[in-house]
Amino acid sequence: MPSQAQSHARSHALLLLQKLLNLRDSASPFTLVLDTLEQSGKPVIREFLSRAKVAKSKVIYVSFATLRKPADVDIFVKAWAKSPEALLAEIVSHYPSGTAGHAHKVLLILDELNPLASRAPSNLAFFLSSLITPAVSLVCLYHTDVPLTLPRSPIWSEYEPHPLAVLCHLATAVLRVSSLYQAAERRRARDRSVQEPEWGLAEGREGVLVGFGGGGEKRAAAGAGLVLDMELRRKSGRAVAEKFVLVPGVVATQTRTQTKQQQQQTGKVEPSRVYLLSDHPAFRDPGDADQEGGAGGGGGNGDGDGEMETTFNLGLTEKQRRDREGIVLPYFDAQQDIGAGEGGRILYEMGREDDFDDEEDEI
Repeated sequence: MPSQAQSHARSHALLLLQKLLNLRDSASPFTLVLDTLEQSGKPVIREFLSRAKVAKSKVIYVSFATLRKPADVDIFVKAWAKSPEALLAEIVSHYPSGTAGHAHKVLLILDELNPLASRAPSNLAFFLSSLITPAVSLVCLYHTDVPLTLPRSPIWSEYEPHPLAVLCHLATAVLRVSSLYQAAERRRARDRSVQEPEWGLAEGREGVLVGFGGGGEKRAAAGAGLVLDMELRRKSGRAVAEKFVLVPGVVATQTRTQTKQQQQQTGKVEPSRVYLLSDHPAFRDPGDADQEGGAGGGGGNGDGDGEMETTFNLGLTEKQRRDREGIVLPYFDAQQDIGAGEGGRILYEMGREDDFDDEEDEI
């Protein structure tokens, strides 16, 4: 079982992630979501949208790749074919009026930063910094597998940092998204001390972009959800890093009746769930599972506490236990007060096979 300090750290990490997703207490002015071809970061964006709707926050969605306005979005801004200056002016124009202390909370989402990083990498830091205010929380999505086409000199110098490095430096919270099934397969490979499997671009095969992984049974065994690697940077400069499993909420399904006029909800809307990756069955330590099993099934045999299940008996009979307790070991005599202060002595009892020699055995 985890110690009290470990339990406190786990609860504290869950609380920080909940505050980050709920946009409470300005937990992170700039949140960067990094995804890959193997696992999209759109479920994390939808999680921010759903929680902002519950909190009645104003949502501004800046689209670089989304064609239709998503649900729970108040203002939809099309960013394609616009200069960074014009886009910045249009976004700021939708900010609510009022002082920072009385203004409504605003969630600003940029669905893709790759086009902006390719178009104006030198002005990327200034553009994002101009969007952040005390009442605005910025959430951006960046695809790490998509290569950037950087402009040539003098607009861009090869000695300048990469746009991804600039984004990771500016972000107050970084959420790295990965596949739960692939993480579980890598954990199983490490437990068996074999080479970890690779998928997609990491396979190094020509023409392979996205790996299909294993069959449906293995994916079902891993469970629904995705792995969320959080790195939250506090105001003090200390970073809190933890891995979670995010299970998105189930959207209610609708089926049409024979009249095609009436619709009936057949699915139940379930809220999303967030828990630590170490609490997932595929990532639990065997020692923790044994301890939980022993605590839960301790009512069967009272004499078998802590005993291993083997094909032979590791216990002692009553006679063997009495014989073991009656053995007097040589170092017991040295602990007695006889001969105290006379220095060290060697206590030896000769056997029948020993050859006694006065000259060699005198001490």
